[in-house]
Amino acid sequence: ALDPSPRPLNILILGGTGFIGPHQVRYAMYRGHQVSIFNRGRSAPDLFPGVETLIGDRDGQIDALRGRTWDAVIDNSGYVPRHVRDTAELLQDSVGRYLFTSTGSVYTFDQDEITEDGELLPIEDPESEDVDRYYGPLKILCENAVTDTFRERGTVFRLHVVAGPGDTTDRFTYWPVRIDHGGEVIAPGSPDTPVQYIDVRDLAEFMILALERDIGGTFNTAGPALDPTSMAEFLYGVRAITSAQLGFTWVDEQFLIDREARFQLWYPPDNGPLRGISRVRSHKAVAAGLKFRPLAVTALDTLDWFNTQSEERRNQLQLNLDRDRQILEEWKAR
Repeated sequence: ALDPSPRPLNILILGGTGFIGPHQVRYAMYRGHQVSIFNRGRSAPDLFPGVETLIGDRDGQIDALRGRTWDAVIDNSGYVPRHVRDTAELLQDSVGRYLFTSTGSVYTFDQDEITEDGELLPIEDPESEDVDRYYGPLKILCENAVTDTFRERGTVFRLHVVAGPGDTTDRFTYWPVRIDHGGEVIAPGSPDTPVQYIDVRDLAEFMILALERDIGGTFNTAGPALDPTSMAEFLYGVRAITSAQLGFTWVDEQFLIDREARFQLWYPPDNGPLRGISRVRSHKAVAAGLKFRPLAVTALDTLDWFNTQSEERRNQLQLNLDRDRQILEEWKAR
């Protein structure tokens, strides 16, 4: 059992109704903390009827945050440095700790492994606010806005692929759904290729822990374990949650590359410029208290959640069964 929180905190969450935010809110309340959320009030406004919702906009409409004090803030909705700097400066004297939700996309992925000291992307256009074009570099500048303002009271979490109930990207979800569908499943590339993601609940719990323990610094948060997880371990781990009749056929990396066949959580070639995506090291976060739940738990809970979604939502996940059938025919005929 978890130790009780040393004292109830008053926590402000910027965002709070997307994918990660609701898990943060629920866990913080479970731990006995008081939570306020700040957003535009457009997404799931009735999700937490007992939670104070402050309405505003990061782009110049943050007056709802004035004149208030919180023990800590989690910034989930900061993508533009100007917005983050405005918020950080406003809250500088009224918030104890500022935890910024950043991304592993701040790194250049042409590295054999990525630690918190790894090489970051260059800032090509520091005046730009084009998030689609400069997502990673803008997040670097957002981090700087927090650490410049809050210094040792600033905390930065660099997120990897986030998985679990509520995920809208289907990057992890594809595999439990595809494997539960059964049949002959393509296992892409080498069985030894590393796979990484983090369960959203592990991430949310570590974030709240960092606030409770007043932990500062910059942390990578990639799982699903401290040591590398191979594609074979991942696929057979997901297989364990279903009774579907299925088999895996390993298809060579180059064969799939030649056919432009892409699979979730697989970033070929193994020795190419994207190799660092699946070689992120989270030893620092684990030493500070990050814990990982088993792969099977994440896979089963994600599949159960996905199966409760509307048919329209479920149909957004493309299994590409016809494509894979054709690839398998060609692979066996070679």
